[in-house]
Amino acid sequence: MNESERMINEVAQGLRGMDEAANWFGSLDQAEQRAVLKEVVRYSMQAHATAEDGRNGLAQSGVKPTMTPAVLIVREPILEQMGKIINLPPNEYIKSFRILLSTFAVADTRRRETECRGACNHAWHNL
Repeated sequence: MNESERMINEVAQGLRGMDEAANWFGSLDQAEQRAVLKEVVRYSMQAHATAEDGRNGLAQSGVKPTMTPAVLIVREPILEQMGKIINLPPNEYIKSFRILLSTFAVADTRRRETECRGACNHAWHNL
């Protein structure tokens, strides 16, 4: 498991805080940040994130609801909106990371409580 995979999944499982993750993300260069944003979107797709997850994630992200990635995450179709978010300019990356990671955390928690309850073989759910 690489560093970004571990950080993303530990935040999603409540083992690390969002501020710690945002500080880690901020220490990366722009190319690495963009790669991490894409990674979070991939995980969100695997967790079958919904616009409802986006609304709940936004509420937990610490980002104002009027910020560009916040406005996008609550719209349908969610995957199209996530694509727009990862293509925002670099000055939006930290906010985008917080929102995407919070959305993934909501979707992943929902999935762990339903599909993976009691019989999960996903390595990232067994940290």
